[in-house]
Amino acid sequence: MTLPDFVSIREVGPRDGLQNEEPVPTEAKVRLIDALSATGVRRIEAVSFVHPKAIPQMADADEVWQRVTKVPGVRYSALVPNTRGAQRALAAGFTEIEVVVSASDTHNRRNVNRSTAESLDDIAELIALLHGAGATCEVIISTSFGCPYEGDVDPQRVVRIVDRVVADGADRIAFGDTTGMATPRRVRDLVTVVRERHPDIPLLLHFHNTRGTALANLLTALELGVTEYDASVGGLGGCPYAPGASGNVATEEVVHMLHDMGIDT
Repeated sequence: MTLPDFVSIREVGPRDGLQNEEPVPTEAKVRLIDALSATGVRRIEAVSFVHPKAIPQMADADEVWQRVTKVPGVRYSALVPNTRGAQRALAAGFTEIEVVVSASDTHNRRNVNRSTAESLDDIAELIALLHGAGATCEVIISTSFGCPYEGDVDPQRVVRIVDRVVADGADRIAFGDTTGMATPRRVRDLVTVVRERHPDIPLLLHFHNTRGTALANLLTALELGVTEYDASVGGLGGCPYAPGASGNVATEEVVHMLHDMGIDT
């Protein structure tokens, strides 16, 4: 078994972690991001630019970002649901921007009030907008391993979305295990077929730990050569539009396991 020497972890606690909690004061969010910036973490998902009625926990995204101490060497990113959110992120100064679409049509409608196909059309325009502004676009495919409304998700459905967004110019792809339905088998099935079709597109995996399989899933992905992962401090997180979703895999647990295996982070 050949494993990578280095893994890049993106800390998503300030965004994905807090979006499923009661709204946290702006000052507390700033303190959290500043504290994380001092830990040695080199990638932080700081905020999301969404409508406050959809995710009230992120209503103060602009103020949070203005008040955060930007540490040299730390890459900060923002999540957006659509072109309007991307315009706000660019105006705030972000150059690494993520947009989310669900493999499940039902979850996509609950999340952004449109079909998956409609979101993909918007993402095509969004990618062109971001590239024109000198920013990168990562497409996060939620419910890649299963949906709380529709059940199992066929890997081929996810692959078709990957085909579309890669053709439209996406810089990287992330697979979201939105409700923790992933298992090592599902991870292997999806990553293998995507790698066969798109060997050069950077991949990132985002695991939840609802059923306690997150670290096993991560190890499986490591064996397949994936070296980028999301994790959340303290295992914070969940999805407001995914009933039963528990927190993300905990950053400190991922770091502990990887370092004990001789893998730098």
